[in-house]
Amino acid sequence: MAQKKNTSAYWLLFFISTAGFIFAWYSHFEYLTLILPFVATSFVKAMDIM
Repeated sequence: MAQKKNTSAYWLLFFISTAGFIFAWYSHFEYLTLILPFVATSFVKAMDIM
């Protein structure tokens, strides 16, 4: 049987980076796309896909 991993840290990182992305989008941050890898990677790790 597979072990269930604790992904709460990744969920926290996902929500913080998503909030940062929304804030950067709202404030017209020039380097908006630099936040996207954090959002995508933390979501994938939180879903335990990778």
